[in-house]
Parts: sequence; C-alpha cells; structure tokens
Amino acid sequence: MKKIVSLFALFFILNSCSPSDETQYLFELRPIESVDLPTEFTLGETYPITVHYTAPTSCYYFSSLYYDKDLNVRTIAVENAVAQRGDCQELNPDTGARTYTFNFYVTSNGSYIFKFYQGKDDQGNNIYLEYEVPVTN
Repeated sequence: MKKIVSLFALFFILNSCSPSDETQYLFELRPIESVDLPTEFTLGETYPITVHYTAPTSCYYFSSLYYDKDLNVRTIAVENAVAQRGDCQELNPDTGARTYTFNFYVTSNGSYIFKFYQGKDDQGNNIYLEYEVPVTN
C-alpha cells in the first residue's frame, strides 16, 4: 500500500502545481473515524458508503479515495492534499468533521471484507477499522 500511495502522491505533487503557483502541497492519508454502510448487500445492487474523518486545519483538502481490491477484500483510505501555507487555521473536531460518500456495486457472492484505514500503531504498522458484509441473492 505504501508504494501505491507514494506513487499517487508523487503524481499529484508533480501535476498539481504550476511554476507560478507559490503554494506547495503534501499528501496525507487521514484516519477514517467511522463508516456508514449496510449490514448486508444484494448481488447486483449499488450502495452508498460514507466515511467520516477529521481535517485538523483549514489547509486540508480532499484529494482522492484510495481504493484497493483483492478478491472480496476492499482496503479504503482518504487522501488529503495539505497546503503548505502559514495561514492555516486549526479546526476543532466539529468544524473539521468531513465526510465522503462513494457508491459500491456488488459483483460477487459471499461476504465482502472492508478495511478502512485508521492510521498507524506505535510500531508504524497500518491499522484498520474492519467490517464484514454478507451478500444475499
């Protein structure tokens, strides 16, 4: 995952700023705090999934949703572009609260395992909020 995120970050850094743009951006994965998703899916249907995360300052902007699939396992993270400016305002949990909703189309039977990125532990390992959602016919 680190390699893919690094490649995305490099791509966006090289393509997001023109030479005349003085603001520089870094890219950062934000911990997903909670998720709204159904308790079960029906094969062939589409469902909205909403992730909730917090922007710590006014210089954090939604950039993209990292989405990786491996069989029926989905790994998901929110990537923010962080403007490197001196006028960033700190946000409290209420004003920094953000959501992002995407549509998930159910294409296979069994259960889906969703792993939502929640940051790193003390040893630097990724930690995830995990849900298993069964598929009905």
